[in-house]
Amino acid sequence: MIDRATVDKILDAADIVDVVSDFVTLKKRGQNYIGLCPFHNDNHPSFYVSPAKGICKCFACGKGGSAVNFIMEHEQLTYPEALRYLARKFNIEIHEKELTDEEREAQTERESMLLINEFAMQFFENQLHNTTDGQEIGMSYFRERAFSDESIREFHLGYSPEDRSALYKAATKAGYNKKLLFDTGLCIDDNRGGGYDRFRGRVMFPIFNIAGKVIGFGGRTLKNDPAKYVNSPESIIYNKRNELYGLFQAKRDINKQDKCFIVEGYADVIQMHQAGFKNVIASSGTALTEGHIHKIRRFTRNVTELFDGDAAGVHAALRGVDMLLHNGLNIKVLLLPEPEDPDSFARAHSHSEIERYIADNEIDFIRFKTRVLLKDSDNDPVKRAAAIGDIVKSIAVIPDEITRAVYAKECSTTLGIDEDVILSQIQKDIFGRRQEEWKQEQREKRKRGEQQPSPVQPSPSAGDASQKSDNTSVAYLRRYEFDVIRYVAKYGMCYLCETNYDDGTSRPTTVLEYINNELTVDNIKFSDPVFDKIFTSSLGNLEPFYSALQQFQADIEQERRRLVEEGVSHIRAEVDGTIESIEDQERQLEAKIEQKLQAQVVQFRKSYLEKRLCSDPDETVRAVSLDLVSEKHQLSKIHTQFAAITSEYDKLLTLIPEALYNWKNAIVSLEFTSIQEKLRMASPEEQLELLKRQQQLNVMRRELSKLTGERVVNPLV
Repeated sequence: MIDRATVDKILDAADIVDVVSDFVTLKKRGQNYIGLCPFHNDNHPSFYVSPAKGICKCFACGKGGSAVNFIMEHEQLTYPEALRYLARKFNIEIHEKELTDEEREAQTERESMLLINEFAMQFFENQLHNTTDGQEIGMSYFRERAFSDESIREFHLGYSPEDRSALYKAATKAGYNKKLLFDTGLCIDDNRGGGYDRFRGRVMFPIFNIAGKVIGFGGRTLKNDPAKYVNSPESIIYNKRNELYGLFQAKRDINKQDKCFIVEGYADVIQMHQAGFKNVIASSGTALTEGHIHKIRRFTRNVTELFDGDAAGVHAALRGVDMLLHNGLNIKVLLLPEPEDPDSFARAHSHSEIERYIADNEIDFIRFKTRVLLKDSDNDPVKRAAAIGDIVKSIAVIPDEITRAVYAKECSTTLGIDEDVILSQIQKDIFGRRQEEWKQEQREKRKRGEQQPSPVQPSPSAGDASQKSDNTSVAYLRRYEFDVIRYVAKYGMCYLCETNYDDGTSRPTTVLEYINNELTVDNIKFSDPVFDKIFTSSLGNLEPFYSALQQFQADIEQERRRLVEEGVSHIRAEVDGTIESIEDQERQLEAKIEQKLQAQVVQFRKSYLEKRLCSDPDETVRAVSLDLVSEKHQLSKIHTQFAAITSEYDKLLTLIPEALYNWKNAIVSLEFTSIQEKLRMASPEEQLELLKRQQQLNVMRRELSKLTGERVVNPLV
């Protein structure tokens, strides 16, 4: 993996304007730049780039971040891949951290398997384009399916010849290990010291991972073979439960349109792409899994299932609905008229005709299930009740309470059933599912031999009340924690004050160090888990910051000497005056240069932590940090020209202690309220201890109220 020093070099070298300009046309606006957002259909420029902070953000869709996060989002790369992309762009040599023997062996095997798959893909492509059989058999099939040359190139389609061991011979001759040929599933061991090709006599569809690496293949027979399609077996690089065909080619359009279509097969994806619908992926004939849905959620939460209108297509659409809903996705279903499938439908219709058909026939999952499940059940109350129960169960798996309520209302209107009845059944289904989850958890604990809790199952009221209480406390504290963590993210490495020590010495202290000292003394931690991650990540940046600051100050000092020498030489050569006037101009010059360079130091301190938090490996840290440090509005030149503005930075010595006192006061108030509630149910002995603690808290609250200047209040009553 890339070592910390190299990551810091990449972050320091990656100029945000230079990086974004490769993809977005930017115009200067004040100190920032602005352009059309590349992540959504932006008609009015809403994408801001701040060179000073080293970050960008769209104030319409919210996407952006540091140079690393921008490349991750735009190119859909992983964190390490984005770092390598920027390293190549800015000519930075990558230094990898020393791996253990086990890590090195696993990495070597994985890389070798990816390389041999790449070799196989090129072999199949060469066979398709440059051999007689490839042209007459493979290419003829693709032409029959109306695949264009562009599609054949984009999806790297190929042909595996009839020769029993053509690939095996070519790969071993090129020096590839035959064990890797067997491990990837490209070839099969013949148990006689050799091997033969798995995909012989088939047209080939390479399967790419999200980074564009070939991880497997699908091969379609051109004969009367009962196994119409053969796929690569699972390996350390290919898990069919996690991979979606066409995602690599579709990811950018899915991200930009904030929507994807799911179809069944390879040909469906390719034909839809040719018809101008690039945001299409396939489950490759397998049922949707949690792994598939996790991949989809990286790009969008809006999914349309596009299947044949026959019984098999209806069944395929039904089986994926509940899993997609459970993962918080917005589901629509589009069934094609029989006997069409997406492949044939895309070939037979123009782009505008397909668009019109989607607009007219795409329906939400309630209407889809209503049509399918209530078909032919009007005169059968039992069937109708069962169908309605199935629809309500689908609503019950939706995690968001507001979305559930909206669908419950929709269901009530569509089915003509009282909304309260539906909501009541939804709650029963939710409770039943929680009971099953609880029972399953207990069964798993018994298998592991863990100690069992008391056999009390969750109740709808008690469980919900407890959860509500916890959520209320966290939400209450979060308001105060937000102020503190925002100061950390924006100003963490800025100088705040001097810390005096018992030996009489003092040391400059940053905002981050001051806050950490205060929290450590009082044993306080952030209750919001993301804020806690941001704070921990910030502390981890302290040591490299001081090393970077030392080098930056050395560079600044060198720059100061250069500017002073050039300025003094100019004054003495050009200015005609007394010695006193020349010396006065030199003093003014030095003061002006010092002011300019100190402003650069302040900006370095401000941007150092912002840039690293917005480039953190953790996705949640990056996203929340971007919100913490982003500022949509800036004062115009006209306003700043005629008004003396006191910035937030200038008031940190007042604002930060005040934010900490408010947070501490909130924590004390919460505990005070909690004790009041416990006193009602406590025994006499427990009441005595609780009252003592209450007195201590009262003293603390009075002291804090003096510091905050606020009256003492109970927050949760």
